[in-house]
Amino acid sequence: MNPLDLFNHWAFVIIMMVGLYAIISRNNLVKKVLGLGLFQTGIFLMYITLGFKHGAGAPILQQGVEATYANPLPHVLILTAIVVSLSTMAVALAIVIGIREEYGTVEADEVARLDSEAQEAGS
Repeated sequence: MNPLDLFNHWAFVIIMMVGLYAIISRNNLVKKVLGLGLFQTGIFLMYITLGFKHGAGAPILQQGVEATYANPLPHVLILTAIVVSLSTMAVALAIVIGIREEYGTVEADEVARLDSEAQEAGS
């Protein structure tokens, strides 16, 4: 087997791990949202890669009993997931803007510290 045949497999694993690392290791909320976007992109690539079948065609175009079909379901689901991902990213960035306006920072540790100080002062 040619190592380039597995390029998409390595690509989606690397993209997902970079996104996961950005989510876990960064305190900046914008970087966390971008890491979530990378992670989602890796998942999209994974589903598209796993839905591919070499030598297969679209079911609507294939005629005959012996034809090999590609499953169109993963590709259709990914189209929907891309729309959901885009809206999730927009809402997350809107929340980050609201946090920035309220606390004056987008650093998660600083927001948690300011929030705990405000709760202590209120009680």
